[in-house]
Amino acid sequence: MLKLSDEALGALMMALQKSLLEQTDIVPVLKGFNFKVNETGELFVMNPPVFKIDDPDYPAPEASD
Repeated sequence: MLKLSDEALGALMMALQKSLLEQTDIVPVLKGFNFKVNETGELFVMNPPVFKIDDPDYPAPEASD
């Protein structure tokens, strides 16, 4: 039996957040996930969703040298 890794669960939650924020269908994001089995036998998402939120109240961190 396969279970979701913590990372895969996080990817699922990120997909849900992205879908809610953008008011889009979550199904294409979920269908696009690429999985592999990690060393502990859990499913790991190879391509978690990425999105950016532009919020003037939270400036981007400055790059460090």
